[in-house]
Amino acid sequence: MSTELAIVPPKETALQVFQAANGLDPYLQQIRAEIDAFVPDVSTKKGRDAIASIAHKVARSKTALDNVGKELVAELKEIPKKIDAERKRMRDTLDAWKDEVRAPLNEWEAAEAARVTRHSDSIEWLRDSGTVFSDDSSEDIQLRIAQVEAVEVGPALEEFEAEAHRVKAASLTALQLALTKRQQYEAEQAELERLRAEAAQREQKEREERIAREAAEQARLEAEQRAQAERDAAAKREADAKAAAERRELELKLQAEQAEREKLEAQQRAEQAERDAAERAERAAAAERQRQADEQARIEAEAKAREADKAHKAAINRAAMEAFVAGGMTEDCAKQAVTLIAKRQIPNIQITY
Repeated sequence: MSTELAIVPPKETALQVFQAANGLDPYLQQIRAEIDAFVPDVSTKKGRDAIASIAHKVARSKTALDNVGKELVAELKEIPKKIDAERKRMRDTLDAWKDEVRAPLNEWEAAEAARVTRHSDSIEWLRDSGTVFSDDSSEDIQLRIAQVEAVEVGPALEEFEAEAHRVKAASLTALQLALTKRQQYEAEQAELERLRAEAAQREQKEREERIAREAAEQARLEAEQRAQAERDAAAKREADAKAAAERRELELKLQAEQAEREKLEAQQRAEQAERDAAERAERAAAAERQRQADEQARIEAEAKAREADKAHKAAINRAAMEAFVAGGMTEDCAKQAVTLIAKRQIPNIQITY
């Protein structure tokens, strides 16, 4: 079975067809005739497949005709503009015809996708509505049940009707079960709150009685503590006086020892400072001697490098001059040419050293 709507021009006459203005019209008209004879039908799968098939054949015809033109361009490069112009006109025409043929199928596919999405969204909402969160109250769940029950499931959902019934029933079952559990939980919480309130009242009474007992005991302890504090204060004053005398004697002894240590440390620091100064002076003199030696070595190395570079460039220039002379130039002209090139006075020409 042919996959194109038109037979391509024979190779013997292809050049005349593509060179002529609108030369491909007979082949395009043949394709157009088959397109016009075709009646699109998107109501059945067979009809939709037929639309896709003829559109594919139009595309294949474009490729077949275009390949003939490509071969002509490859063989006859002197006339590519004429061939390319005709190829482009043919491609644009067939692309437009392909789009024209497929337009009903594209519209049907878009409408079908929108229809399926609309029904799927409705079913997904019913499915999501059956989800109960931990912070939902019984009132929230009852409201959700009313919303799901209010959704009408009927023929408007087309082939999705049966699934919608199943999802709605499943969501209502889940919501009713969740409502029962939530109401039981809320009743238990209310009872716990009542028990906690009674326990709090008992604890408050016990706390007040305990506070009264503790206050009386605290008053007794404070009286005993004041009497003991007075006794302790007298003993402390006596001990503090004795300790102060002992601390003063110790401080005088420590001050004398500290003064002796500071004198010795000052003498040691002075001796160390003299030694450090002598070492710094010696290091500075050694560093200066090394710097002078390094500088002299650097100067000598740079001088050697300059001499080597000068000799290298002279050898290259001499070789270039000899090449010019060998090519027929006089020695003076060759020398002048090399000099001008070396000085970069000749545009776009340089000597690589």
